[in-house]
Amino acid sequence: MGVMTAQPTLPFVAEPGAVPVGAAAALVEDADGGRVFVHGGLVHAWDAGEDGLRRLAAVQLTLTKTASAIDVAVAFGVEDVTLWRWRKQLAADGLMGLVQDKRGPKGPSRVTPDIQAEILHRRGAGETFRRIAAAVGVSDGTVRRTIALQPRAAGPETTGRQTKAPGKSTPALPVLPAPEARTAERAAARAGLIEQADPVFEPAARVPLAGLFLALPALQMTGLLSCARQTFGALPDGFYGLDTVLCEAVFRTLAGEPRAEGATRIDPHALGRVLGLDRAPEVKTIRRRIGQLAATGKAAGLLASMAALKLQAGRDQDLAAVLYVDGHVRAYQGTRKIGKAHSTRLKFPAPATVETWVSDANGDPVLVVMAEPGASLAMELRRLLPEMRQAVGENRRILVGFDRGGWSPALFQHMNAQGFDVLTWRKGNIADIPANLFTGICHPDDTGRTHRWVAADTTTDLPVGDRKNGEVFTMRQITRLIDNGKGAVRQIHLLTTRTDLAPGELLYRMGSRWRQENHFRYARMHFDLDAHDSYTTSDDDPERMVPNPAKKTAHHKVLATRARYENAVATTDAGLLTARTPEPGRSTITISNQTHNTITAPLRAAEQDHEAAKAAHRVIPTRIRLGDIAPDQLVLDTETKQLTHAIRIAAFNTVTALARDLRINTTYARANDEAHTLIHQILTTSGDIDPTIPGQLTIRLDPLPTQRATTAAAELCEHLTSTKTSYPGTNQILRYEIKNPT
Repeated sequence: MGVMTAQPTLPFVAEPGAVPVGAAAALVEDADGGRVFVHGGLVHAWDAGEDGLRRLAAVQLTLTKTASAIDVAVAFGVEDVTLWRWRKQLAADGLMGLVQDKRGPKGPSRVTPDIQAEILHRRGAGETFRRIAAAVGVSDGTVRRTIALQPRAAGPETTGRQTKAPGKSTPALPVLPAPEARTAERAAARAGLIEQADPVFEPAARVPLAGLFLALPALQMTGLLSCARQTFGALPDGFYGLDTVLCEAVFRTLAGEPRAEGATRIDPHALGRVLGLDRAPEVKTIRRRIGQLAATGKAAGLLASMAALKLQAGRDQDLAAVLYVDGHVRAYQGTRKIGKAHSTRLKFPAPATVETWVSDANGDPVLVVMAEPGASLAMELRRLLPEMRQAVGENRRILVGFDRGGWSPALFQHMNAQGFDVLTWRKGNIADIPANLFTGICHPDDTGRTHRWVAADTTTDLPVGDRKNGEVFTMRQITRLIDNGKGAVRQIHLLTTRTDLAPGELLYRMGSRWRQENHFRYARMHFDLDAHDSYTTSDDDPERMVPNPAKKTAHHKVLATRARYENAVATTDAGLLTARTPEPGRSTITISNQTHNTITAPLRAAEQDHEAAKAAHRVIPTRIRLGDIAPDQLVLDTETKQLTHAIRIAAFNTVTALARDLRINTTYARANDEAHTLIHQILTTSGDIDPTIPGQLTIRLDPLPTQRATTAAAELCEHLTSTKTSYPGTNQILRYEIKNPT
């Protein structure tokens, strides 16, 4: 008996050079155009230059499931994302959507020689890209491209740039020489003969973490070092002084290790070179020195001084017009008995410490205070007003934005009397505003983006104090229409005491409050915002009045007895109705007192239980001493946490300032999307330390992985060099460069 064998399949196309597209199709392209065969039959053809028909063939192969999207993309030499985009264009605009438009500008360039000359002149005078663009009437990107396309002038090295004249090389520096031991100074510090070891820099090449030097100009602007000197004076005599301890903490945070334990994961010699010492301090030394600062009890004063410096600085006058206040719950995961607080993020009460944060209009933190246990945001706002006034300055109104947690008409009236304007969302339900009052409004933000809303501008009266006296506080109300996600439109109401700002700006300012939430999220991810930097505890105040848990239990019993009483009422009514309804064929019915009492007995019992529960609830005090219910409750140390908060505030504001400089003072095209990523890459890169020129400390960074990143870093170096910042504790002016890629 013969055996049948499978014959080989015939080729799909006889033309040589065919590219298979999956298992059923083939693509042939030559100088005349292209053709697509499916199972040997010609289904698509196009002439050379007909890109629209070529794209149509690729899309049709995927739509008919002749081949997978990946096979089609590989055969046609495109990415799968490009193929997906072709499908979207075909579905939206038909075949015309697949016709490739002419690339490049669609008209004559707006940058005439005169405009180009003015751009270069203004940039040479030190103006920012945004200011130049507004002055000459072009976009920021046009200004960046115009400056980037200018040829570099051959000649001597320019400040902060990556250029070097031919034949002129940088001085030869030893590669990672062994740090010079400072044994004598350490011995003198132990004997109390010196206050601290001063930074001393030795020439070295390829130093890890040399990019951290670029943080110093922005760090100086945060006021951490200067305010710490004013607040603490100096640390007790030792090898590591106040500036060194704070700089080490900020540098370590920027390097990705914000906790003291992170010092074990960073090379102490590498970080020591950045500090100008032979090695960085160990974990126990860091904890001891921070503990010495915490023992002074002046951490709150340091934070207040930093806030005043930032808000009263001339360049931040516009930012000081708006402050955002919000509470932050820092959960505790240890074994100590700590008071509980409701965490919105965790969605349940947990042992925690509550903090109140104040941020500026950009969402940058300026102040943090430890909230009183059990205090609401409204109570904390009232307590914070004197500190915010001291930070902002006298005789100056300020707009304070917060969420519904601070709702209190009496607080709004008090803040207005104290010179503070209120910006918050309305709490509770009210009647809708008439539709004829709504109009379209818009507001352009700092980046030029225009935001649009449909809103109504009205006023409202809020009852203040006892309702019997009829006192009200009038506020401005901006009502906005939003989609509730179910196809319907609802109204949300913004309240403010500020009457001179446009409705669009008020809505934009209130929406910008989420920048503060973004800070919380970023700080949790990168700076260990919720970390326990100290496990020291102390006894909670036993005389502090707290909510009585028995009151809550009694209230639940009242609710339960009320439910049983209402159920008994319904059951009794049904029983009486049945008893009073005669049977069929009878016209009368007699109900005895005994029958009536039997039917209503459950109702009387439920009523008595409900009255007894209400009476028991009334006699229970609402608040009692903490010592009566939790005599062993503890509170976490606040001084150390406030110090680490000051360090992390300085680190966050340093990164933010560098990212802002990258967007404004460089030609980096993707600065709006990648500024923070590039700054982190720059801060952790290696480089050379060159102190050979007297009075100057040159930091020469190694090239970054890409040319565009290296160019942006060079421009950032030029800007930072122009600040003429000196290294803390020395008279050496910092000068930044970046090496040429080889």
